[in-house]
This record gives sequence, structure tokens and C-alpha cells, in this order.
Amino acid sequence: MAICDVCFRHCQLKDGQLGFCGGRIGDKDGVKAYNYGKITSLALDPIEKKPLRRFYPGSMILSAGSFGCNIRCPFCQNYEISWSKIAQREAQRAEYISPEDMLKIGLGLKDRGNIGIAFTYNEPLIGYEYMVDCGKLFHEQGMKCVLVSNGTAELPILEKLIPYIDAMNIDLKGFSDEYYANTLKGDRKQVMAFIEEAVKHCHAEITTLIVPDENDSRKEIRQLAKWISELKDDQGHNIGQDIPLHLSRFFPRFQMTDRKATDVALIYELADLAREDLNYVYTGNC
Repeated sequence: MAICDVCFRHCQLKDGQLGFCGGRIGDKDGVKAYNYGKITSLALDPIEKKPLRRFYPGSMILSAGSFGCNIRCPFCQNYEISWSKIAQREAQRAEYISPEDMLKIGLGLKDRGNIGIAFTYNEPLIGYEYMVDCGKLFHEQGMKCVLVSNGTAELPILEKLIPYIDAMNIDLKGFSDEYYANTLKGDRKQVMAFIEEAVKHCHAEITTLIVPDENDSRKEIRQLAKWISELKDDQGHNIGQDIPLHLSRFFPRFQMTDRKATDVALIYELADLAREDLNYVYTGNC
């Protein structure tokens, strides 16, 4: 029996047993990334689509996704590759791409404006080993590495990634423990700790999807923006006011088709409230 060290779940896995995330597996030598290098999604995207608005704007980035996720958002737009049981079907069609071959793909797209690689679509942190191996190679070629993540990981995992990640967009999906635990099956405090440390080491932007009747109160957004505004760098200097926040509009999907899309006027109102504490607030899906 081996214990996974990636997130708060600390799954205890027998040899050959998949963790909750569906992307890590027990092995006689411990726990390893079952999804290592198994790519289900690959595209050249505008950097703004990650979304990153203040990191090399106007550029393109090779975006790669595998399968599996360690939380369970009922509105997931990539549930086919993220939700564990469903994602296992996608795992069978995944194409293995070694870090060396991924670098070749990235270099081959430089003439189309590619600046590097973004690990995205599913939850990349559950396969952090692949990010480290790719990151080393991409950095040797002067290319950038981006992480798009739910931030659900222990800090030692982040420490392993820090030398190889240039920018992150991290989901802070709400600002209540109840919403995280009951609706998302996640851990808000772990995400907040991840963000607190990440902003000290690389460019970081934060995204919150505004879901009607879940995390859309004015009080909650004020609290969320205030917390971001107080984040500090590794020297203890306040940098929070300049961390970009993306407030995105929810659309009915997956297991939340009974909800209405977030009212556009509410998104704009919440953005204005967040701007009382933050210098860069962007609205999405409006």
C-alpha cells in the first residue's frame, strides 16, 4: 500500500489501483503518474484563452491536456477527460508523446507565434512529473511553460514545479469552505495556500467562475478580492492589488443543466466590486 502525496486526499493505493483522480496509480515502488505523457488534447491557442491577459499578450501557446482530475466540479466543461470514471474511456485513446517529442512540436510552431507550452484542459498537477520533464527541455530552448490548474496540491509538489513554470492561471472557484467541500469535492484552504506560495515565484492570474446561487453573492466576491489584494511576494511586499482576476460567466452544462446562465449584468457588477481592491479585473464569457 502506497500513499499519494499530490493533494489533500492522500489516496492509499494498492499496486495497480487508480487514485480518486484517475491519473495516478499505485506501484510496487510507490505512486506514479498513470497519465504520464498520455495526451488527449493538443492545440495552439491564444495565450488569452488560458486565460492570461498580462503574460505575453498577443502570443500563441501550445496547449496540452491529459486525463483525470482531483476535484469534481459538476459544471466541468472538459468532463470527458477530467472526471475519473468517464475519463478512463479517453485514457484508452490517449496518444503517448514523450517530453522530447512535445518539444519538437513546440519548436515547430514557433513560426506561428508559439512561445512555449501550457499544461491545461484536465488537471495537470496530478501528472506533475511530466510537467517537470517537459519544462526542463522547453526552458533549455528559451521557451515558456504555463500551468492552468485548480491549485489542489500540496506545497512540496509546487516546489518541484517552480523552477520550470513561468506563469499560472489558478482557479479560486469560490470563497466558502462549504461550496468547495459539498459542490466541488475540493479543499479551499489547500488552494489558497497554493496560490499564496505560487505568486511569490511566477506570474499568476486567478479565475473564478460565477455560478448562480452558489458563489455569486456580492459579499463573497468582496471577500475573495480583498484576500487576493493582500497577497505578498517572497520579500513580504504586497503584490496582491496587481494580480489579475478573471470573473467568468457560467453556462449550463454537464450536471448543472438545470441552472440558468449567469446574468451578464451581475458579472459586470461583481467585477466593479472586485476593482475596489484589485487593479486588473477581467470579465469572461460575457
